[in-house]
Amino acid sequence: MLDNNKNLKNYSQMLRKDMPKAETRLWTRLRGKQLNQIQFYRQKIIGNYIVDFYCPQASLVIELDGVQHYTEEGRYKDKQCDNYLQSQGLYILRYSDRDWKTHHTPQSDRLLEKGSISKNSRSMIS
Repeated sequence: MLDNNKNLKNYSQMLRKDMPKAETRLWTRLRGKQLNQIQFYRQKIIGNYIVDFYCPQASLVIELDGVQHYTEEGRYKDKQCDNYLQSQGLYILRYSDRDWKTHHTPQSDRLLEKGSISKNSRSMIS
């Protein structure tokens, strides 16, 4: 079981209530075990980080990065987060939120294909 920082609970709940458009679009495809009957959680606390989407069955984190992630500071923070998540045995998929705001791209379509993510494995797209 992954540790989490209980102090981030209120912030995580706030993020769930006010999700960006791109995250909302992806969440409508992931919620309710729509993808291969696999459970996803949104705005999940893992350690001292809040990840956009987390699938414990596949040890998978999905991050949709907005403009703040493309600054030098944003890239540095993402690298620290990724290092921690990987040390916990998690696989991270990062996408630009632009890919999800208004349309699906080949990347996003591949992610949502049946069989692209399976239970109890790291059978992921690249």
